[in-house]
Amino acid sequence: MKLGLEGKRAVVLGASKGLGAAIAQTLAAEGATAIGAARTVEAIEKLGNNISGLSLDLTDPTSVQTFIEGVLAQGGADILINNSGGPAPGEASALSADDYTKAFNAMAAPLISITQALLPGMRQRKWGRIITLTSSSVESPLPRLALSNSIRQALVGWSKTLAGEVAADNVTANIIVQGRIHTSRVDELDAAAAKRLGKSIEDVKAQSIATIPAGRYGRVEELADVVAFIASERASYMTGSMIRVDGGMIRSI
Repeated sequence: MKLGLEGKRAVVLGASKGLGAAIAQTLAAEGATAIGAARTVEAIEKLGNNISGLSLDLTDPTSVQTFIEGVLAQGGADILINNSGGPAPGEASALSADDYTKAFNAMAAPLISITQALLPGMRQRKWGRIITLTSSSVESPLPRLALSNSIRQALVGWSKTLAGEVAADNVTANIIVQGRIHTSRVDELDAAAAKRLGKSIEDVKAQSIATIPAGRYGRVEELADVVAFIASERASYMTGSMIRVDGGMIRSI
């Protein structure tokens, strides 16, 4: 199947490792020109051909604005992959309003700003793909991850609303709902759970895998392949959707 990504410009946030790196490599392999964004640009430039890097610190408004200007100077983007890290664990009853404000400003506000800046070019060209990565918590909140549960839900509402506004311009906006994809973030959460419960990391991981019908954590390449299809010409009628990549873990209908 030809995905029709040849010559498209793709901006991938958080591309120095993990999911972002895999997505940038997959889109580049399909013929897109990928611009990876992260604080560590050197790691991005080692990913392969058709991938360049721009510095971006999502927690720094000045860095976000400089990044936007850099992307626009290169002609904007046809595809935007919104990918941000997760906040520290915490229980809802113990977090302050300021904690939520800081998390929103780090996880959501910069993604919205970048999207708003790149969106006019997509609408003018009558072609665009906006894909925002979230987690299974948007369908089934995870214990002790109150900040992540809340802020990622806000991004879902934003993306769904945006999808309805730009669909007539052949611009789509979709959400990826990822389950336990094996990244350093998942390793950190497993380690934190092991410490909290007084168990070994191996035991915690085994218990986690037992909740996944596929019987394993997902691979970053598997999620990247799904993203590539949603970004493609073939997925032009798919918008406002939440697509699960979770090995069957999420039980809700």
